[in-house]
Amino acid sequence: MVRVEVLGAIERRRRWRYEDKVRIVEESFAAGVTVTDVARRNGVAASVVFTWRRQAKLGQLGGSLAPLLLPVELAPVVTDVMPTPVSDVAAAEPARRSRRSPVIIEIALGSGRRLRVDRDVDADALRRVLDVLDRR
Repeated sequence: MVRVEVLGAIERRRRWRYEDKVRIVEESFAAGVTVTDVARRNGVAASVVFTWRRQAKLGQLGGSLAPLLLPVELAPVVTDVMPTPVSDVAAAEPARRSRRSPVIIEIALGSGRRLRVDRDVDADALRRVLDVLDRR
């Protein structure tokens, strides 16, 4: 059996919807997935997916609300290395429930600048600060 491919009119550049680009970019960041496989499944060149990933990281993917993808680094939580006797754990349990462990969020702003906030930061205030810093 011979395979024949018939070429018709000139192929024009395909227009991708914003939602499709976001879906493909998100799929390409999944663990254990390669960009080549994602591109092949979606009928797009791998170089286009890499371009969309770069644009998404810069917030330039298009659409009305382009997602800004930033690298996140999780630091290990340091805990006590000495085992605590069971009687001490039972006595300290009510106090432990009322205290929340401190959580610090560190945002790399570029040019070596970093912004650190705790988990109780006012989201609207943080958004305004980041908008001002983004305009600089």
